[in-house]
Amino acid sequence: MYGKILIRCDLEVRTGMHIGGSSAFSAIGAVDSPVVRDPYTGYPIVPGSSLKGKLRTLLARSTYQDIEAMAKAGSCDKDPEQILRLFGSSEPVRRSRLQFADAFLSNAKELSNVGVTEVKTENAISRANSVANPRQIERVIAGAKFGVSIVYDVTDPAQVKEDLSLLAKGMKLLQMDYLGGHGSRGSGRVSLKNFALEGYGAQMDLSRLKSLFDEVDSYELFSV
Repeated sequence: MYGKILIRCDLEVRTGMHIGGSSAFSAIGAVDSPVVRDPYTGYPIVPGSSLKGKLRTLLARSTYQDIEAMAKAGSCDKDPEQILRLFGSSEPVRRSRLQFADAFLSNAKELSNVGVTEVKTENAISRANSVANPRQIERVIAGAKFGVSIVYDVTDPAQVKEDLSLLAKGMKLLQMDYLGGHGSRGSGRVSLKNFALEGYGAQMDLSRLKSLFDEVDSYELFSV
């Protein structure tokens, strides 16, 4: 019964998304805060670590009910058991059942006429003297699509449905929140669509498990 389940879906950007990359070696006049990019293609990516961290945080927050309670609990290693077995821990070392791959841009050709990113200029206004401090933030444009791939390790067949139900819940919460930075100012709204599940070595009813993610497909804050 042990094996793996590959979960694939499309992550579509609904409002400009900023997941920051390094600007340590930017040329003079370059954007202040660039997005992270694939060094091979030059296109933006969604790091697996960003998606994993956001889903874990949203699930922990929903469990504790508020940020203060979550903060009092301490480190991620003290998360509830059902979260630990999905995302792992460092003390003690515990292997994650989920493996998140970096998500690469899948519709670059479709966006070739408009470009993949935009530069959003913002002003931070000093309350003391009203002096403006302009900054430029690079964002992946609305309409960009990324291919998400998540591998789930089947280590206890009796817990598969519960585990994937929790993952689906995190994805629903993500669609009501944001991914990346500057979300409180409108950036980072995303949709998760077109789910597909593939089994490797595990004899599971994938159609029943896929129904968990079909609910995610229609659960979003912005549909246009």
